[in-house]
Amino acid sequence: MSVEPLSARRGAATSVAAPSLPELAAVLSAGGPDLSRLLASTEARLFEVAEAHGEALAGHAVSTLGAGGKRLRPMLVFLCAGPGEEAPLVRAGAAVELVHMATLVHDDVLDRATLRRGRPTVFVEGGRSAATATGDLLFSRAFAELVPTGSVEALRVLSNAGSALVRGELMQRADAWMASVSSDRYLERCELKTARLFEAACRLGALLGDRAASSAEEALARFGARVGLAFQILDDVLDVSGPTERTGKHRGADLLDGTVTLPLILARARDPGVRDLDLRTGVTSPDEAEALCERIAATGALDEARRQALAYVAEAKETLSGTGLDPGRRRALDLVADGVVARYA
Repeated sequence: MSVEPLSARRGAATSVAAPSLPELAAVLSAGGPDLSRLLASTEARLFEVAEAHGEALAGHAVSTLGAGGKRLRPMLVFLCAGPGEEAPLVRAGAAVELVHMATLVHDDVLDRATLRRGRPTVFVEGGRSAATATGDLLFSRAFAELVPTGSVEALRVLSNAGSALVRGELMQRADAWMASVSSDRYLERCELKTARLFEAACRLGALLGDRAASSAEEALARFGARVGLAFQILDDVLDVSGPTERTGKHRGADLLDGTVTLPLILARARDPGVRDLDLRTGVTSPDEAEALCERIAATGALDEARRQALAYVAEAKETLSGTGLDPGRRRALDLVADGVVARYA
């Protein structure tokens, strides 16, 4: 397989990697020039890290960056921090994004995924070994980014989030194909796999930012956790609702690999045919996954899942009351929560 030159990959990645989704434009506006500057500096830092460890790994790491992304986690770092020294905040923003990127690459290995955000995965382009090594590199470099901040607490926060990610992944693997997975267990898994990293981003901002952020750390952490739960629920809704051009992967990809999500759990409670279906033997092709997606949607499960996600967004915004954050930062954080919903509307 021919390998595209690294310079070409970086050029393609740079054109799509910066946050450009319409629902985030209002956040960038509310956050002001400081937010845009910090995000640009973080983008440059991510490329520096990706390119620093040999041509082969660098090519795959840059491809992962080039698949795009909302950079929500660095955004949360900066919005929760408020005014602060730029270098530690940029490193913290890069650190949480590197962990997130690492999990995407590793997830694609576990799922044998061919597409990520509409582009071939590292797993497809380089194989299992290259993808595993790329994810390992990104994960390890995340912690190195925090060392120059001098904050042992920041390292602890990111380490705890990383440990939660692993526990959540193990839960997901244990639950694969199972008909007995409850909504409570699903939400616990979402908290570990997704919400804890959102929470960590908010805590890192509070730790490394101004005094107002530090005093509001617990409220900001709760905000991040609830936004993370909503984000994951809506992502799972989108896997069922599609279409591929929005998700960058085949509709029902979770069903095909046996991942039990909230729409399926809710549909099982409403439709005996869905409840009795064995995913391992009954959903073995994209066409069968598509048909099950239609059946899940017909039960009203997607609307119920969206309702639950909206409730978490409302809780997230309510946690910011009484934090003492200035109105601009409060509005920007509210818009982040709203943007999570708009992304999947």
